[in-house]
Amino acid sequence: MLPGMDANETDRIYERAGWGNRVTRGGRPAVVVVDLSRGFTEAQFPTGADLSEVVAATSELIETAHAAAAPVLFTTIAYGQSDLDGGCAWLRKAPGMGILVEGSEMVDLDPRLPRRDGDALVVKKGPSAFFGTGLASNLTALAVDTVIVCGATTSGCVRASVVDAVQHGFGVLVPRPCVGDRAAGPHEANLFDIDAKYGDVIELDDALSYLAATGREVAER
Repeated sequence: MLPGMDANETDRIYERAGWGNRVTRGGRPAVVVVDLSRGFTEAQFPTGADLSEVVAATSELIETAHAAAAPVLFTTIAYGQSDLDGGCAWLRKAPGMGILVEGSEMVDLDPRLPRRDGDALVVKKGPSAFFGTGLASNLTALAVDTVIVCGATTSGCVRASVVDAVQHGFGVLVPRPCVGDRAAGPHEANLFDIDAKYGDVIELDDALSYLAATGREVAER
Protein backbone atom coordinates (compact mmCIF):
# COMPACT_ATOMS: atom_id res chain seq x y z
CA MET A 1 0.00 0.00 0.00
CA LEU A 2 1.25 3.45 -0.89
CA PRO A 3 1.93 6.22 1.66
CA GLY A 4 -1.17 8.25 2.43
CA MET A 5 -3.56 5.48 1.38
CA ASP A 6 -5.99 3.85 3.76
CA ALA A 7 -5.75 0.17 2.90
CA ASN A 8 -9.32 -0.73 3.80
CA GLU A 9 -10.81 2.24 1.98
CA THR A 10 -8.72 1.61 -1.12
CA ASP A 11 -9.68 -2.07 -1.14
CA ARG A 12 -13.35 -1.11 -0.83
CA ILE A 13 -13.19 1.37 -3.70
CA TYR A 14 -11.36 -1.02 -6.01
CA GLU A 15 -13.60 -3.96 -5.13
CA ARG A 16 -16.67 -1.86 -5.86
CA ALA A 17 -15.21 -0.85 -9.22
CA GLY A 18 -14.55 -4.49 -10.09
CA TRP A 19 -10.75 -4.32 -10.26
CA GLY A 20 -8.29 -6.95 -9.21
CA ASN A 21 -9.31 -10.24 -10.82
CA ARG A 22 -6.42 -12.64 -11.39
CA VAL A 23 -5.11 -13.35 -14.87
CA THR A 24 -5.90 -16.65 -16.57
CA ARG A 25 -2.53 -18.18 -17.43
CA GLY A 26 -2.23 -19.87 -20.78
CA GLY A 27 -0.05 -22.73 -21.90
CA ARG A 28 2.24 -20.71 -24.19
CA PRO A 29 3.99 -17.88 -22.33
CA ALA A 30 6.71 -15.59 -23.63
CA VAL A 31 9.11 -13.31 -21.77
CA VAL A 32 9.31 -9.71 -23.01
CA VAL A 33 12.32 -7.84 -21.63
CA VAL A 34 11.63 -4.12 -21.96
CA ASP A 35 14.59 -1.76 -22.36
CA LEU A 36 17.18 -3.38 -20.11
CA SER A 37 19.76 -1.52 -22.15
CA ARG A 38 22.85 0.06 -20.65
CA GLY A 39 21.27 3.51 -20.80
CA PHE A 40 18.71 2.34 -18.24
CA THR A 41 20.60 -0.24 -16.17
CA GLU A 42 23.80 1.72 -15.48
CA ALA A 43 23.78 4.72 -13.15
CA GLN A 44 26.65 6.39 -15.00
CA PHE A 45 24.22 7.44 -17.75
CA PRO A 46 21.75 10.33 -17.18
CA THR A 47 18.77 8.16 -18.13
CA GLY A 48 19.92 5.24 -16.00
CA ALA A 49 19.96 3.80 -12.50
CA ASP A 50 21.75 0.86 -10.92
CA LEU A 51 19.38 -1.95 -11.88
CA SER A 52 21.83 -4.77 -11.15
CA GLU A 53 19.29 -6.65 -9.03
CA VAL A 54 16.66 -6.36 -11.76
CA VAL A 55 19.14 -7.62 -14.35
CA ALA A 56 20.07 -10.58 -12.13
CA ALA A 57 16.45 -11.57 -11.48
CA THR A 58 15.52 -11.16 -15.14
CA SER A 59 18.53 -13.25 -16.18
CA GLU A 60 17.27 -16.10 -14.01
CA LEU A 61 13.85 -15.79 -15.63
CA ILE A 62 15.35 -15.78 -19.13
CA GLU A 63 17.41 -18.89 -18.44
CA THR A 64 14.31 -20.70 -17.19
CA ALA A 65 12.38 -19.58 -20.27
CA HIS A 66 15.12 -20.89 -22.54
CA ALA A 67 15.09 -24.22 -20.73
CA ALA A 68 11.31 -24.38 -21.13
CA ALA A 69 11.49 -23.49 -24.85
CA ALA A 70 9.47 -20.35 -24.20
CA PRO A 71 10.12 -17.38 -26.51
CA VAL A 72 12.21 -14.49 -25.16
CA LEU A 73 12.03 -11.10 -26.87
CA PHE A 74 14.00 -7.97 -26.01
CA THR A 75 13.38 -4.29 -26.72
CA THR A 76 15.61 -1.25 -26.79
CA ILE A 77 15.03 2.43 -27.56
CA ALA A 78 17.24 3.93 -30.27
CA TYR A 79 16.81 7.25 -32.07
CA GLY A 80 18.03 8.27 -35.50
CA GLN A 81 18.71 11.78 -36.73
CA SER A 82 15.18 12.28 -38.06
CA ASP A 83 13.80 11.49 -34.61
CA LEU A 84 16.16 13.98 -33.01
CA ASP A 85 15.24 16.64 -35.58
CA GLY A 86 11.64 16.68 -34.41
CA GLY A 87 10.18 13.48 -35.81
CA CYS A 88 9.51 12.00 -32.35
CA ALA A 89 6.92 13.82 -30.23
CA TRP A 90 8.01 12.03 -27.05
CA LEU A 91 11.41 13.71 -27.26
CA ARG A 92 9.74 17.12 -27.06
CA LYS A 93 8.33 16.12 -23.68
CA ALA A 94 11.33 14.09 -22.51
CA PRO A 95 14.36 15.56 -24.33
CA GLY A 96 16.79 13.74 -22.05
CA MET A 97 15.89 10.53 -23.86
CA GLY A 98 17.58 11.93 -26.93
CA ILE A 99 20.93 10.60 -25.75
CA LEU A 100 19.75 7.09 -26.72
CA VAL A 101 21.18 7.39 -30.21
CA GLU A 102 21.42 4.54 -32.70
CA GLY A 103 24.85 2.92 -32.51
CA SER A 104 25.71 4.28 -29.06
CA GLU A 105 26.67 2.06 -26.13
CA MET A 106 23.60 3.23 -24.24
CA VAL A 107 21.21 1.40 -26.56
CA ASP A 108 23.10 -1.89 -26.26
CA LEU A 109 21.40 -4.51 -24.12
CA ASP A 110 22.98 -5.01 -20.73
CA PRO A 111 25.76 -7.56 -21.39
CA ARG A 112 24.87 -9.46 -18.22
CA LEU A 113 21.61 -10.65 -19.80
CA PRO A 114 21.80 -14.21 -21.20
CA ARG A 115 20.42 -13.38 -24.63
CA ARG A 116 20.66 -16.10 -27.27
CA ASP A 117 21.11 -15.57 -30.99
CA GLY A 118 17.54 -16.63 -31.61
CA ASP A 119 16.01 -14.13 -29.18
CA ALA A 120 14.36 -11.32 -31.11
CA LEU A 121 15.35 -7.69 -30.57
CA VAL A 122 12.68 -5.03 -31.16
CA VAL A 123 13.86 -1.44 -31.63
CA LYS A 124 11.29 1.14 -30.59
CA LYS A 125 10.86 4.91 -30.43
CA GLY A 126 8.20 5.29 -27.75
CA PRO A 127 7.26 3.90 -24.34
CA SER A 128 5.28 0.86 -25.44
CA ALA A 129 7.04 -2.20 -26.80
CA PHE A 130 4.00 -2.69 -29.06
CA PHE A 131 3.41 0.73 -30.59
CA GLY A 132 4.91 1.05 -34.05
CA THR A 133 6.68 -2.31 -33.83
CA GLY A 134 6.05 -5.87 -34.97
CA LEU A 135 5.99 -7.29 -31.44
CA ALA A 136 2.30 -8.22 -31.38
CA SER A 137 2.61 -9.98 -34.75
CA ASN A 138 5.71 -11.82 -33.55
CA LEU A 139 3.95 -13.05 -30.43
CA THR A 140 0.85 -14.09 -32.36
CA ALA A 141 2.98 -16.00 -34.88
CA LEU A 142 4.59 -17.83 -31.97
CA ALA A 143 1.11 -18.77 -30.63
CA VAL A 144 1.81 -16.89 -27.39
CA ASP A 145 -1.16 -16.35 -25.07
CA THR A 146 0.54 -14.97 -21.94
CA VAL A 147 3.28 -12.36 -21.68
CA ILE A 148 5.69 -12.07 -18.76
CA VAL A 149 6.90 -8.47 -18.83
CA CYS A 150 10.22 -7.46 -17.30
CA GLY A 151 12.43 -4.41 -17.58
CA ALA A 152 12.58 -0.67 -17.11
CA THR A 153 11.15 1.61 -16.17
CA THR A 154 8.15 0.44 -14.19
CA SER A 155 6.41 3.80 -14.46
CA GLY A 156 7.23 4.32 -18.13
CA CYS A 157 7.96 1.68 -20.73
CA VAL A 158 6.97 -1.31 -18.59
CA ARG A 159 3.56 0.15 -17.75
CA ALA A 160 2.94 1.25 -21.34
CA SER A 161 3.90 -2.19 -22.63
CA VAL A 162 1.67 -3.93 -20.08
CA VAL A 163 -1.34 -1.81 -21.06
CA ASP A 164 -0.78 -2.47 -24.76
CA ALA A 165 -0.24 -6.19 -24.15
CA VAL A 166 -3.69 -6.41 -22.56
CA GLN A 167 -5.19 -4.43 -25.44
CA HIS A 168 -3.68 -6.94 -27.86
CA GLY A 169 -5.38 -9.78 -26.01
CA PHE A 170 -2.52 -11.25 -23.99
CA GLY A 171 -2.64 -12.19 -20.34
CA VAL A 172 0.08 -10.29 -18.48
CA LEU A 173 2.31 -11.25 -15.57
CA VAL A 174 4.90 -8.90 -14.04
CA PRO A 175 7.48 -10.46 -11.71
CA ARG A 176 8.18 -7.78 -9.10
CA PRO A 177 11.97 -8.37 -8.84
CA CYS A 178 12.31 -8.15 -12.63
CA VAL A 179 11.18 -4.53 -13.03
CA GLY A 180 12.82 -1.34 -11.81
CA ASP A 181 12.66 2.43 -11.88
CA ARG A 182 14.70 5.50 -11.00
CA ALA A 183 12.68 6.21 -7.85
CA ALA A 184 10.69 4.11 -5.40
CA GLY A 185 7.49 6.17 -5.45
CA PRO A 186 6.67 5.84 -9.15
CA HIS A 187 7.80 2.20 -9.08
CA GLU A 188 5.42 1.20 -6.29
CA ALA A 189 2.52 3.32 -7.53
CA ASN A 190 2.63 1.75 -10.96
CA LEU A 191 2.99 -1.80 -9.66
CA PHE A 192 -0.12 -1.15 -7.55
CA ASP A 193 -2.03 0.09 -10.59
CA ILE A 194 -0.81 -2.68 -12.89
CA ASP A 195 -1.87 -5.34 -10.40
CA ALA A 196 -5.31 -3.80 -10.00
CA LYS A 197 -6.13 -3.16 -13.64
CA TYR A 198 -3.89 -4.77 -16.24
CA GLY A 199 -1.90 -7.80 -15.08
CA ASP A 200 -0.78 -9.79 -12.07
CA VAL A 201 2.27 -8.58 -10.17
CA ILE A 202 3.85 -11.80 -8.93
CA GLU A 203 6.99 -13.07 -7.23
CA LEU A 204 9.92 -14.45 -9.20
CA ASP A 205 9.50 -18.00 -7.87
CA ASP A 206 5.93 -18.03 -9.15
CA ALA A 207 7.06 -16.96 -12.63
CA LEU A 208 9.84 -19.54 -12.67
CA SER A 209 7.47 -22.32 -11.63
CA TYR A 210 4.95 -21.31 -14.28
CA LEU A 211 7.55 -21.33 -17.04
CA ALA A 212 8.96 -24.66 -15.92
CA ALA A 213 5.49 -26.22 -15.80
CA THR A 214 4.61 -25.08 -19.32
CA GLY A 215 7.93 -26.42 -20.54
CA ARG A 216 7.17 -29.84 -19.08
CA GLU A 217 3.71 -29.83 -20.67
CA VAL A 218 5.21 -29.10 -24.09
CA ALA A 219 7.82 -31.84 -23.66
CA GLU A 220 5.13 -34.38 -22.75
CA ARG A 221 2.99 -33.73 -25.82
